Amino acid sequence: MSEQRAVFGWRFTAPLMLASTLNPINSSMLATGLVPIADEFSVGPGTAAILVSVLYLCSAIMQPTIGKLGTVVGQRRVFVIGLVLVSVSGVVGTVAPTFSWLLVSRALLGIGTSAAFPTAMAMIRQRADQAGAGAPTRVIGSLSIASQVCTVIGLPLGGLMVGLFGWRSLFALNIPLAIAAAVAVLVWVDRDEPRQRRPLGNVVRSLDLPGVVLFSGATIALLVFLGDLSSPVWWMLAAAVLLTAGLIAWERRALDPLIDVRALAGNPALARTYLRQLVTELAVYTALYGLSQWMGEAVGLDPETIGLVMIPLSATSIVIARIASTRGWVRGPLIIGGVAVVAAGGLLLVVGSSTTGVIVVVIGVLVLFGIANGFGTIAIQTSLYLQAPAHQIGAASGLLRTFGYVGAIFSSSLITLTFGARAEDAGLHTQGLIVGGLGILLVLLAFDRHVPWSTERTTAPSRRKVASSELP
Repeated sequence: MSEQRAVFGWRFTAPLMLASTLNPINSSMLATGLVPIADEFSVGPGTAAILVSVLYLCSAIMQPTIGKLGTVVGQRRVFVIGLVLVSVSGVVGTVAPTFSWLLVSRALLGIGTSAAFPTAMAMIRQRADQAGAGAPTRVIGSLSIASQVCTVIGLPLGGLMVGLFGWRSLFALNIPLAIAAAVAVLVWVDRDEPRQRRPLGNVVRSLDLPGVVLFSGATIALLVFLGDLSSPVWWMLAAAVLLTAGLIAWERRALDPLIDVRALAGNPALARTYLRQLVTELAVYTALYGLSQWMGEAVGLDPETIGLVMIPLSATSIVIARIASTRGWVRGPLIIGGVAVVAAGGLLLVVGSSTTGVIVVVIGVLVLFGIANGFGTIAIQTSLYLQAPAHQIGAASGLLRTFGYVGAIFSSSLITLTFGARAEDAGLHTQGLIVGGLGILLVLLAFDRHVPWSTERTTAPSRRKVASSELP
């Protein structure tokens, strides 16, 4: 761990952490501005909520694509380009004359913030390989913790900014944050390694644009279908299946594929890591949004109280993530996280709105989900770091985030199906049964001989070992 501190100093990690917070903090802050935005542009709450959806949709589509772009033209370069797009999105949102321009701003924000995680993971991998430092779980954990902290503070910060400066300040904040992160990266992070000049046509072919189009279409169709399972749009599911089949067929023949399906088929451990990500996010977001809705409608709590009750989930997750990341644990946290989800599902089966000490029981459930989320996030990201080939780490990291978005969006439909018109005890118990089943699946997936107990027993393949003194 001391070796990692020497290799990954604060000058390297700080700008990566700052950039990685821009997506989650914008997701949570905007919730406080939806009402005044709807009032100013005379749109309904459903239309205003599209501002949230467009960010998630662009992020889900663009993360693997930008990871691939970083491999082709340079990770640091793409990281900075993403921050430039974030700054532009801030300008557009701040001066937006119509609601349509706000949608453009949020789309640019989704694309720009999508660059942070895959390129950061790739730059971390490159630096670790150069120094022979193994899997830097402390740094990977710092990215996750920074995102979780900003998710927690996003709501109160957004409320304060809207109250003091109006909703446009939510967009304007991105300008100084993105500029600060970009300047820090340009000053403190090594330039990309020199690349052989290639004709523009070769560069474009390396991006696998047909694969990008097929992947984007399949993802959009799947997310639209999963977004409302109470009234399923079946042709969207059919489109998702056909586009996925087309994507697989194309990627098998592509010389430089966006998603190397041949390598993925030969690396089932990585495929299981993607499945863990989807299942974990599905379980955690079902609890996050399902419980909050149930506490409001069935228990009768006001929004302020619900917000306070939900704090243990985030707080526990942050503490657990720090513990796991500093010790380099991998398989153990996956097992513990799965058991915690099973236990949480069991509590959801028995708790009711008339249960004595219902708030205490709910807090217990949230702590269990915090344990699962804290352990799971670090262990899953570390597993991906160890399992993905070094030259594909950017696209692989982006695809991991896409699976997470699919799980999160799937949870919203699951909540709608189980609650129906009103959030009542019966629906919560059904969610508990589903969550318990997801927990059992996570436990079974954790017993994977390809996942080490600790990063101390395995190291990422190194290209060249250098003294840490050579690294700024």
